[in-house]
Amino acid sequence: MSATIDVRELQVGMFVHLDLGWMAHPFPLGSFRISSTEQIEKIRSLGLQRVRWSPEKSELRRPSESQSPEPSSERPEPPAVDKTDATPQSADTQSDARRKVLSQHRAAQFQCERQYVQATREWRRMSDKVSSDPAAAREAAASLSQALLDKMLVDRDLSIRVLADPAGDRSAAHAMNVTILSLLLGRVFGLARADMMELGLGAMLHDIGKIDLADRLRFPDHDFSHAEHAAYREHVACGVRHGRAMGLPPAALLVIAQHHEQCDGSGFPQKRTIDSMSAAARILSLVNRYDNLCNPLLLSNALTPHEALSLLFAQGRQKFDV
Repeated sequence: MSATIDVRELQVGMFVHLDLGWMAHPFPLGSFRISSTEQIEKIRSLGLQRVRWSPEKSELRRPSESQSPEPSSERPEPPAVDKTDATPQSADTQSDARRKVLSQHRAAQFQCERQYVQATREWRRMSDKVSSDPAAAREAAASLSQALLDKMLVDRDLSIRVLADPAGDRSAAHAMNVTILSLLLGRVFGLARADMMELGLGAMLHDIGKIDLADRLRFPDHDFSHAEHAAYREHVACGVRHGRAMGLPPAALLVIAQHHEQCDGSGFPQKRTIDSMSAAARILSLVNRYDNLCNPLLLSNALTPHEALSLLFAQGRQKFDV
């Protein structure tokens, strides 16, 4: 059960719920136990008058606990232990601890799933502004990229687990999947935050040129004619044009321009090789192919993550930087 409290009365140990959109506050989760006075100041800076909190989930320090005990010259005797009850108590304690960890994990996964859904909605709103208000679209894309870094990527395993199949908005789901996986790889490779932001922007907008294509040309099909394949490939140039209008940094533009290039020169549009591809573009080229294998246009052709990775290592070692 939750109640509301004036933000001026917040204390360390309170379990609070921020009823705001996931991009409207700086915390990885919207519900959490306050662990420091700095977190209290951040909450107060959000402009809220009151926030919800759950007393039963809180761990408030009692006044007596903050007082230091009187020093004693006598060495305290260790407490007596009833060995007959030690084993049952230990087992119960371990069972309670496991249940608590499982409950916390489920809550975090639910929150991560909510963040993923919110991110796809924010991506759709951002993409709708690309043509009419490119500057606003750039700001929205930068905010979303920062939110992904600060929120969804807090737990790598959870982030990977919530990558959904593209039921519904395929374009938004693909953009989020590719961005999250690219950022996770960038973190593994130790990229600096500035480089991660540019990678995130490029990944998020890598297919933005498809907004200029007819719906039937946005996803490649084996039955495409030569002219249809050529029209589909134009989305790369269209994406670069939109990226320039948005004022994206050069590194992000390179990711958009090279996301279909392959290390052996068999990609498009410029048939670049590994030596002339940026590191971020090589990451995105690999991740883009992986997600398309797992979430193809025809779901009956979908591979499992293990099958997709096996195929990439078996047949794509020359094409991708693996």
